[in-house]
Amino acid sequence: MEETNRQKKIGGLLQKDLADILQTSLRDSGRTGILISVSKVRVTTDLSIAKAYVSIFPSKHQEEVIKEINENKSKIKHEVAQRTKHQLRKMPDLNFYIDDSLEYIDGIEKSIKGKENPITNPDLLDKRKKS
Repeated sequence: MEETNRQKKIGGLLQKDLADILQTSLRDSGRTGILISVSKVRVTTDLSIAKAYVSIFPSKHQEEVIKEINENKSKIKHEVAQRTKHQLRKMPDLNFYIDDSLEYIDGIEKSIKGKENPITNPDLLDKRKKS
């Protein structure tokens, strides 16, 4: 089903604020060499739940960073609510997911440039995870 304009606007607003908050908290915790970005935020039709897809580089830190984000979910939600209090009446619940689309694309490129071509043999690539 297609997202409404309201869902897209709220998703964009949350995406911008979440990216800023996550990058700031990562920097404040003293962790260097890790890049975090919010690639997409999807909001349900009733505006009660927001799914945030997060890309973390290098990928070896993905599990620990997403675990840390989920542990601090209430603090992050409070911070976003403070920033968006004039735009949103009710803050949606936040759910964080790892966005693996860039890794998937990278795997395709490596396979195409290598000896085994996935276009001629599609069984070579892993199936994409659905969330």
